Amino acid sequence: MLDLFFYNWQVREEWLKWCKSIPTEELQAERVGGMGSILKNLIHVIDCELLWINYMLEEPYHYSEKDFIVNLEDVERYSLFTKNVTEHFLLNLPKDYEKKHIQISSKRGDTHFFTYGKIIRHIITHEIHHMGQLSIWSREVEVKPVSSDLIVRQYIKKDPF
Repeated sequence: MLDLFFYNWQVREEWLKWCKSIPTEELQAERVGGMGSILKNLIHVIDCELLWINYMLEEPYHYSEKDFIVNLEDVERYSLFTKNVTEHFLLNLPKDYEKKHIQISSKRGDTHFFTYGKIIRHIITHEIHHMGQLSIWSREVEVKPVSSDLIVRQYIKKDPF
């Protein structure tokens, strides 16, 4: 599964690079769907990755600059911080991660039990979903989107799973 994180991080890095070719006004422009803007979409993906990883950690990580993210450079720093936390967690994931459960209460008061494996798969697919939204918006600003074609990418590192 770590290989799919490497895939997602590679695609995210290419989107961050893509964003450098777009005027700041376009990155922050309110759009229909997703989280409302290109920058907000990227922040949301990173937020959710760190949130879910933190649920599985005994000592959660806090990104002290989170409330001060206003531009692409801030998003890049947040992405790198979160990637490092996630990679460290995944490289030290217990072998019985499919049997380890956590309990989460929703804002509505519902209680859910998830295995670490299900959470990890959710993080992977969540990012892929939101990168698709970026592809739609890239066409709206008439700039070719980042290719997310997994089959032709060289992204695999040694997967301990």
